[in-house]
Amino acid sequence: MSDSAIPNPSTIIPLPASAVQQASQHLRDVVRLCFQYDGQARAVVVYDQRSDLAMALSEAYRNVLPEAQFIDFDTHTPEQVMAVLAPLSAGDLVVLVQTTNFRMDAYRIRVELFKRDLKVIEHPHLGRMPADEALLYIDSLAYDADYYRGVGRGLKAKIDRAKYGVVDSGDGAYLNFASPFEDAKLNIGDYSDMKNWGGQFPIGEVFTEAKDLEAVSGRVRIFVFGDTSFSVNKPDDPITLVIEKGQVVDVLDSTPAFDEVIEKIRADEQVVWVRELGFGLNRSFNRDRLVRDIGTYERMCGIHLSLGAKHGIYGKPNFKRGDGKYHVDVFAVTEAVMLDEEQVFKDGAWVV
Repeated sequence: MSDSAIPNPSTIIPLPASAVQQASQHLRDVVRLCFQYDGQARAVVVYDQRSDLAMALSEAYRNVLPEAQFIDFDTHTPEQVMAVLAPLSAGDLVVLVQTTNFRMDAYRIRVELFKRDLKVIEHPHLGRMPADEALLYIDSLAYDADYYRGVGRGLKAKIDRAKYGVVDSGDGAYLNFASPFEDAKLNIGDYSDMKNWGGQFPIGEVFTEAKDLEAVSGRVRIFVFGDTSFSVNKPDDPITLVIEKGQVVDVLDSTPAFDEVIEKIRADEQVVWVRELGFGLNRSFNRDRLVRDIGTYERMCGIHLSLGAKHGIYGKPNFKRGDGKYHVDVFAVTEAVMLDEEQVFKDGAWVV
């Protein structure tokens, strides 16, 4: 890579030493508890130095994984990076610390690593969260095993046996799921029974969708949505979605940015489906504690939904895999959540 393509780290204001110390503590727990890494297997950290958060996490991993091999993505070719990863075998650990998202040309790096049964920790798009947001991101890496595994498995059990559910987003807006739910999936930092060991951090989510998408109807007030730049967009006031037979049929109190999202989906997919029902668990994020990266904020403690036909996890009779183009995350004002007659969300927290 040419030197002109590599940012000068001296122009970046580093995060305070206390932030690196906190990140080290959290990542030590992640490596030990989530990945059962004890220093016996090999580890490689691929990183860059293009942002304050990437620099802080790279330093933290040096504290946590002193025996690991570190390779700076910006000073090596993709072939050189892959050559470092080539000798690794099943059960070894790879960490990707990325200000954006590493481009490996012909190499789909995470797919290739999972194919080889390697354990993978991904930290993408760190450059979207500078300064105070970087500190929030570091806070969100804290791993409370009892909370994530206890609440996560508890929610899954209730979702899997529920015959219906309701999301109350205040001001008389109720979104009704008059259908059982698909088998709920867990993102709680326990990979022991999963095909792939690892993924994007921070973690904290249980997600599902209605078995019968047309059984979803009512209203939901959203306070944040993912805009066309994949950034968190928070309007001054919540936007109300009117949903009939699983589709958004009207939008109240909208904004030009949200209108653009809806128009793009309708232009390519004709209608706007509501698919994913996400139960976010990460207590570092809420209506007031936000970060700009939508993929990170998706773990926010509360309910999020997806708009658009794309959802590769769950197949549906009238949806061909790969046909849907959009999966736009929107975040509901979450006053209460009911599964059958049981309230599982109250006063800003899961009660499981």
